[in-house]
Amino acid sequence: MREVLEACVRTMSTQLIPAGQTLLAEGQRAGVLYVLADGEVEILKGDLQITVISQPGTVLGDISVLLDTPHTASVKTTSPSRFYVITEPVDFLRSHPETALDIARLLAERLHSMTGYLVDLKKQYEGSEDHFGMVDEVLETLTHAQRSEHTPGSDRDPDPDVT
Repeated sequence: MREVLEACVRTMSTQLIPAGQTLLAEGQRAGVLYVLADGEVEILKGDLQITVISQPGTVLGDISVLLDTPHTASVKTTSPSRFYVITEPVDFLRSHPETALDIARLLAERLHSMTGYLVDLKKQYEGSEDHFGMVDEVLETLTHAQRSEHTPGSDRDPDPDVT
């Protein structure tokens, strides 16, 4: 995320966050992007630690900002850490297209890795009658997902008159 870090260094100051602080809370919306300058954070899904990150330039909160949804995981500092805080993330990304492209590439890499993992699971559990048999459905959804006109998580049909 070199492009993101360079853009932040040129345009903003850092904020020091002590160890043990929650930056982004799962299920809430912060409406900002954090860019790690130095330190370390953990990504948590519920109480489960998904990963620990210490790479400068790592962008946190990107999925929530780009999809305009609550955070899908929590981010908590594990050591005193410095961040660039992008308070107007959509405006920032529009005015820094190279940064937006860098984030898009990172998200594409994550999706590629996740899809590969799910394909491996599908091969391993193909024909299984338990919950692993759902991998097929998950892959189908991921590979054919399109932008929808409804609010994420909404049960309501966006236009009930359209069939």
